[in-house]
Amino acid sequence: METTIGVFAAREGAEMGVKRLLDEGVPPESVLFLTRSENESRVVANQLGATVGGFMGGAAGLTAGVAAATLLVVPGLGQVFALGLGGAALLGLLGAGTGAAVAQAASTEPNLPQPTPEEKCSEDTAFFREVLQAGRSLIVVRTESKEIAATASALLDQLGIGMQGSTPAKMQTATREVEGIVVVDISGRITHGEGNARLRDVIRELLDKGNRQIVLNLGEVHYVDSSGVGELVHTHTSVRNQGGQLKLANLQKRLYDLLQMTRLHSVFDVERDEASAVQSFRNNPPTRAVA
Repeated sequence: METTIGVFAAREGAEMGVKRLLDEGVPPESVLFLTRSENESRVVANQLGATVGGFMGGAAGLTAGVAAATLLVVPGLGQVFALGLGGAALLGLLGAGTGAAVAQAASTEPNLPQPTPEEKCSEDTAFFREVLQAGRSLIVVRTESKEIAATASALLDQLGIGMQGSTPAKMQTATREVEGIVVVDISGRITHGEGNARLRDVIRELLDKGNRQIVLNLGEVHYVDSSGVGELVHTHTSVRNQGGQLKLANLQKRLYDLLQMTRLHSVFDVERDEASAVQSFRNNPPTRAVA
């Protein structure tokens, strides 16, 4: 499954992002829009209703598009509105059990119970909490199609908060061990296609061998696209789900600025350099794997 993530600071950009994705043939069931603003979710849902209707069929499709905004109650955050253009994407990303009601019911159920931060939620939900808390909106595209993922990545890079430009260098990796910690040296670019696949394979192999303390040395990574951001999120949660810890170290200024703008720097474990990352494992040993 390919995951592409676009982060938006304003509703207009997010609205345009969803429209462009649908116009370019990205299936509605692959697209998910997340925001903390009820008004933003209603505006986007209403303005996109006709477009979604074209995919779903006539007036019934229009109604489905407008009513697709679902109210989620996220532990530690509160209400999050998801314009679920596809239930599969919603369940796949956020997991069963976090949904509360349809957004249309929000006005009639103002006193929905608010979970505490200690209550269980999916890893992905917890991961996006800081991004949504900062007032950003998210567009997430999840698909098995490499072609659709490439289209989504190009559009979200163009319209969302992201790094401009690219580097021609293909991604290369090398692994080594430092004081019992596995360090993965990455150079080139983390982008849709070969880069994402290579990173995924490396992490899978390490986890299969029982490695649970991993540092990604990103000192030679000069470009990460929206699909690459999705892969970093996937990598982070995969390691966490196996009871491990993943640290990012030696970030180039452009990459660090990207994580700051999108607020993802608050949810990744980012260390200044390799030595700091290795030391941090001594202070925070890994926990047991998630069941």
